[in-house]
Amino acid sequence: MRASIIIRTLNESRYLGDLLAMISLQRTDGIDIETVLVDSGSTDGTVEIATKFGAQITTISRSEFSFGRSLNRGCEFATGDIFVLISGHCVPVDVFWLQTLCQPLIDGKVAYSYGRQIGDDNSNYSERRIFAKYFTEQSRIPQDGFFCNNANSAVLRSAWETHRFDEELTGLEDMDLAKRLVAVGQRIGYVAEAPVFHHHQESWPQVRRRFEREAIALRSIMPEVHLSWFDVLRFVTASTLGDWRSARRNGIRSTSNLDMLRYRWNQYCGSYKGNHEHKLLSRQAKERFFYPEVSRKADQDEWLRPLCRPSPNEGHQPKS
Repeated sequence: MRASIIIRTLNESRYLGDLLAMISLQRTDGIDIETVLVDSGSTDGTVEIATKFGAQITTISRSEFSFGRSLNRGCEFATGDIFVLISGHCVPVDVFWLQTLCQPLIDGKVAYSYGRQIGDDNSNYSERRIFAKYFTEQSRIPQDGFFCNNANSAVLRSAWETHRFDEELTGLEDMDLAKRLVAVGQRIGYVAEAPVFHHHQESWPQVRRRFEREAIALRSIMPEVHLSWFDVLRFVTASTLGDWRSARRNGIRSTSNLDMLRYRWNQYCGSYKGNHEHKLLSRQAKERFFYPEVSRKADQDEWLRPLCRPSPNEGHQPKS
């Protein structure tokens, strides 16, 4: 069994070395590993870092780039039975990440799995609450529905060969593929025990654009989804107040109240711009995809418990 770890990159030098170091330390039960970088024109040393760690490198021009097309390029280039997809700014929490993420596919329980994501101490607290909402402590193998996230996922080569990623979407190519797989009887699984630290270092315009492009894609995947300005104001107010209450309750001081408000404003303004259509959406669907409700258990900030990323040498036994 071979797993091809596919990483999309554009100027990811800040965390790529940590990611590749952790990949080199993974402990697996008979899984052969190859690492493939799909680079779209990095100028910050990203390719040099990947070369140092022995990664296979293929490229895609910025004019060709889409999230789905770059992943298809990487999958075409790779040789594995399983494609493991991870962002260049995500770093596995432990040395068992790969085996744990792939095991449901190896066991035939699912065709597509995705793992937990955790913010770091520099993450905006509002984003950490979003992670807590969608990436809980409980695995679901298989899960209901087709939510999925390619920042930390694995898909069978056979499933990809049949369906491939949509190259025209502005984002959410993961949910689109998952939806199509579910439609033909395949199953999706969430693996909470395969976490990564997800490092986002974005300006406010970048935050807004990220949510905008995802909302545009969601409009294609679920055309009934629609946000009004009333929804934006309601969601910004409710989510910001929730963030402030949670931060106060948990003693969070790493993100100011103003920055939580700014994050939520950019989140929902971007979502509005991308999703605005004159179509009606049921309240249930609207709450599911846009309303920032977090379970009380997730709200206790489980990531504040000791869960430290090991150093690149931790647990590494030198070869004799």
